[in-house]
Amino acid sequence: MDMRDRVNTALKDAMRSKEADRLSTLRLINAAIKDKDISLRGTSDEEGGVSNEDILAIMGRMVKQRQESARAYEEGGRLELAEKELAEIKVIEEFLPKQLSEDEAAKAVEDAIAEVGAESIRDMGKVMAALKGKYTGRMDFGKAGPMVKDRLG
Repeated sequence: MDMRDRVNTALKDAMRSKEADRLSTLRLINAAIKDKDISLRGTSDEEGGVSNEDILAIMGRMVKQRQESARAYEEGGRLELAEKELAEIKVIEEFLPKQLSEDEAAKAVEDAIAEVGAESIRDMGKVMAALKGKYTGRMDFGKAGPMVKDRLG
C-alpha cells in the first residue's frame, strides 16, 4: 500500500471513530500532499502525482515545523499549544519509517563517503545526494550535513 492510500485509510478510520485531533492532523497531511500534486501539474510527465519519497519528505518537513513550533510555544509558556504540536508529530510519525539512530547515521555517512569516493569537502554534495537517495524520511539531514563535513573537513 502506498503512502497516499495509508493516509486516506487512516483518515477514514479517524472519521469513523470520531478522533477529532487525529482527523485534523491527517487532513493537514492530505492537504500538503494535494498541494504538492497541484504544484507538479504541468511540470511533470507523471500522471500519478507525488511519489512515496515526496510524501516522506513532506511529512519530514511537517514534523520539523511542529518541533520548532512546540519549542517556541514552550519558551513562550504556552504549554497547551506545545502539547498539541507534539500530538500532531506523533500522528505524522506513524507514517514515517523508523529513524536511524546516531550510530546508524554515522555508519550511513561513512558508507556514503566510501561509495562516492569522497576525499575533500568539495565532494560533500555528492555524499549528501547519496544519503538522500537512500535515507529520505529516515535520517535528519540537518544533522547529517555536519557529520559529513567533520569526516571530509
